[in-house]
Amino acid sequence: MFGPIGMQEMLFIMAAALLIFGPRKLPELGRTLGRGMAEFRRATSDLKRSIDVELDEDKRPPPARRIDKTKRTAGSTGSTKPAGSADAKKAGESGARTPSDPAA
Repeated sequence: MFGPIGMQEMLFIMAAALLIFGPRKLPELGRTLGRGMAEFRRATSDLKRSIDVELDEDKRPPPARRIDKTKRTAGSTGSTKPAGSADAKKAGESGARTPSDPAA
């Protein structure tokens, strides 16, 4: 029941506590000891839970980067056509400057 402590040892400890603390202080001491043990258990379970959460976060792969297709790069002319298409060439002739233009 109490692990390596037998019944005789437990009775001796209880008798010694009764002689040392007296019958009035013993219930208060028991309550205080019980509250302390409950607080210790609560703190250790909280610590274990927080460690488990941290380990789970480390095991997860990093979130995938989302690429926003609506944003344009700095060198973009605003055209959605390929650079070699006829429409893109017309856009270049209409006065729209690109960073690769020598006049820019």
